[in-house]
Amino acid sequence: MDCASPNIFSCGPVAVWRGKGIVRTHGVGLLKVSFQKIPELLNLNRHPGGLGSLRSFQASSSKIILPKKSNNSALKSRLSYALVIRGDHGQNADFPRYYSRKEKKPFPVPIVELRRAARERFKKSKGQPKRPVPPPKNGLLVKSLVPLAYDVFNARITLINNLKKLLKVVCVHACSCCNEIHVGPFGHPFRSCRGQNANIRKGLHAWTTASVDDIILPVEAYHLYDRLGKRIPHEKRFSIPRIPAVVELCIQAGVNIPELPTKRRRKQIIRIGRKEFVDADESELPDPGPELPEIPLLTEIPDSEVEAPSDEVDTAWLAEETLQAWGNMRRGAKRLMKLYPVRVCGYCPEVHVGPSGHKAQNCGAHKHQQRNGQHGWQAAVLDDFIPPRFVWHVPDVNGPPLQRDLRNFYGQAPAVVEICIQAGAVVPDEYKSTMRLDVGIPTNVREAEMVI
Repeated sequence: MDCASPNIFSCGPVAVWRGKGIVRTHGVGLLKVSFQKIPELLNLNRHPGGLGSLRSFQASSSKIILPKKSNNSALKSRLSYALVIRGDHGQNADFPRYYSRKEKKPFPVPIVELRRAARERFKKSKGQPKRPVPPPKNGLLVKSLVPLAYDVFNARITLINNLKKLLKVVCVHACSCCNEIHVGPFGHPFRSCRGQNANIRKGLHAWTTASVDDIILPVEAYHLYDRLGKRIPHEKRFSIPRIPAVVELCIQAGVNIPELPTKRRRKQIIRIGRKEFVDADESELPDPGPELPEIPLLTEIPDSEVEAPSDEVDTAWLAEETLQAWGNMRRGAKRLMKLYPVRVCGYCPEVHVGPSGHKAQNCGAHKHQQRNGQHGWQAAVLDDFIPPRFVWHVPDVNGPPLQRDLRNFYGQAPAVVEICIQAGAVVPDEYKSTMRLDVGIPTNVREAEMVI
């Protein structure tokens, strides 16, 4: 440290431990510094004006809090700074937890908090006039979300088409005995297989060539002609078509597909009871005028017409477009799920798009005999609706393969993100925390044992 610097940090020692620093300054006291994203921000030579010149922090995604408090009356004339720098994304984060088939998924919001919020709403509604039910609960569409539904639909098609092209240049392996996949020239050596005859193979995977369905899980749901209609009974489970859940959500949000008709109301429904309603008379309404030109819908490219990128520049551009489509689909679906409810079974991956789940008794999860095959419906989160499929991150594609003894040093990322990164795309900030990019990987086991 340059003690001749005019910076106030130069007047005392600095102790740094795991991204947090405590600075003791002369006459000021302790200065706590917490950095998570860009440790280089603490380079003292970059801030010659001390804490007064913090313009370099404005370009980053960090938050700065500078309260000026001093309990000592003798130090009122001096400044006491408490600098807190917090990044939007953590430096390191734990991997997503693996839930066994015998465990039930946790509720997104605990039932105790839901009941407490319901009681508060009931108390506030006493003596107040009933408010009209907003869309989409009244049967109408949310007009502001219709363009977003088209964007999510096209983003999904773009993602599938680009992945088919990237699979021509990026190696993706899938285990033939379990649902694990790996992105890289060689399959990872970790003994994590839970499939058939895993004990005979001592947990090793049987790697084969992966497809798009292995990267993006085909989560399907029943297509509803009327999303406010009666629940699907068990007897009609085979007569109702099943389509991708993302497509069903987009249809309910306003996307018109001729092959999948759905009921569109121009008047809000008339409530008779809590779960009973009748449709309003729309005969008095004038004929609908000419519809505006809808956003064109993309179509999937057949496998026989898929062409690989021509060069590395084209591959990198395609990877960036794929990452953008992946982010647009997830962010758009998350916004749509706030108004158009999506249900998931707490015991199996079954998903239903609608206000209440279906009655089909096709749940085969743990102890389904006690529930007579019925699903335990609960509110779905984004990862239930669009599973990210985390895979091991390969630090160097051209380097040596992953080593079994150095497993704790490797990070993880969604399969789509890992494919795009190996194809030349820039690492997104939101996935850096689980990829462990700032962790130094030892070269051998002996060096790993020396790590404290």
